[in-house]
Amino acid sequence: MALATVASSSSAAVGAWTRRRTTTPMPTTYFCTNCKVNNNNTNNIKKMKTFASHFELSPPPIDHDLLETLAMEGAKVSEDGIIQTYNNDDEAINAFGTGVVVSNLSHFGRIRVTGDDRIQFLHNQSTANFECLLEGEGCDTIFVTPTARTIDIAYTWIMKNSMMLLVSPETCGNIIQMLNKYIFFADKVKIQDITKKTSFFVITGPESKHVNGMPMTVGVGSVISEEGCSLLMSPAAAQPVWDMLLSRGAVPMGSNVWEKLRIIQGRPAPGKELTKEFNVLEAGLWNSISLNKGCYKGQETISRLITYDGVKQTLWGIRLSARAEPGSPITIDGKKVGVLTSYTSGQKGSDHFGLGYIKKNFSSDGISVTVGENTNGTLVKPPYLARQSVLSKSSSS
Repeated sequence: MALATVASSSSAAVGAWTRRRTTTPMPTTYFCTNCKVNNNNTNNIKKMKTFASHFELSPPPIDHDLLETLAMEGAKVSEDGIIQTYNNDDEAINAFGTGVVVSNLSHFGRIRVTGDDRIQFLHNQSTANFECLLEGEGCDTIFVTPTARTIDIAYTWIMKNSMMLLVSPETCGNIIQMLNKYIFFADKVKIQDITKKTSFFVITGPESKHVNGMPMTVGVGSVISEEGCSLLMSPAAAQPVWDMLLSRGAVPMGSNVWEKLRIIQGRPAPGKELTKEFNVLEAGLWNSISLNKGCYKGQETISRLITYDGVKQTLWGIRLSARAEPGSPITIDGKKVGVLTSYTSGQKGSDHFGLGYIKKNFSSDGISVTVGENTNGTLVKPPYLARQSVLSKSSSS
């Protein structure tokens, strides 16, 4: 399915939230990344025209420290360099639902894979079918163990001479080590950690459209939402891009709100929903799995789980009556049927929402459960999980 193209000289392309026109357009490259790639279904791959070459990688200049600038302006930055809040959490949550927000995800890991064998290599090391994608396209792919336990979701772009993977901060080093382990002598593949050589923002919300006028690479989708876009740029461009986005009405969003929205949207995360206790199908990551592309790590286990209906529990969203602690048991009529993995509250502490694994025989939309001692809950399918298309036995044949 084709997306409408955006003329790089048109300042109208920045969308309804624009407050100021761009007078001097700069090179911008557009990619599509919210594509389903299971079962070689190329009809689900969305395309967008590439307008210019992406920026060149270079070491970050010492006089472009965006974090330092934001901290001086009042943002709370953790010791490991993560912007936790701009002291506007309720405003950011509201803007996600009614306007547009921008979040600096530069602390997330970014891995660049190059070499003539890069597509085949990643095709064999993760769940997505990269051989049916073209330059300027992308998708989510899953890194799993040989027993199909989920390591992380990798947000992937197919670029002209490389592939770029966005992964969680806590898994980046292990994934790089794992990939290097499987490169053999004759393989033309190189793995490079470009986290410190690049910056990465996401823009999302109902008023977010496309951006234009800065030297960066733009991917459709914002990791936790199909709305908006993702921006990859050099550290030197980070400050002017950030300033441009705020001047056009985007509300800054820190990691505290990002985590809230991750849970509310239903995107599983390493160490919480993605652990050695749960496999990729239990996590509900169906859109990122190909059954027909041939062998890859974890493929045999995944096929058996589908063929023999081996999925015994599934990930659900839970609307809660009060605060609940992750790790709390989930029960129905006193019988344990699952466990809570993540919890968050809404604006000003109102509303309560969680994610948790529920035994398949007890899981259905609208089912009432008890979390912990006496917190009432109702099972729901949050947006990210609701978009997943479950594969059947017939689809794997």
